[in-house]
Amino acid sequence: MDTTTTATTTTDTATTATTRTVLRADGFSCPSCVATIERKLAPLDGVIAVTVRFASARIEIEHDPQRVSVDDLVAAVARAGYTARPA
Repeated sequence: MDTTTTATTTTDTATTATTRTVLRADGFSCPSCVATIERKLAPLDGVIAVTVRFASARIEIEHDPQRVSVDDLVAAVARAGYTARPA
């Protein structure tokens, strides 16, 4: 699994750490798959940024692991109709 902590933000009331998770997806058949997966992941609470790479079938997600887990991300990709696993 390719997961690294990339940033920490401190406010007066809380500390938020974001993590970059890379998933490997199966079932990409056209570039519209990219938009479909991004639309499923981006609205999840705790997701900061999503980049889907069609050529390599990689999904790169910056997220707050306290609010959305890797399992939640994999499940969202499944709801879009694709299989994904941590890279």
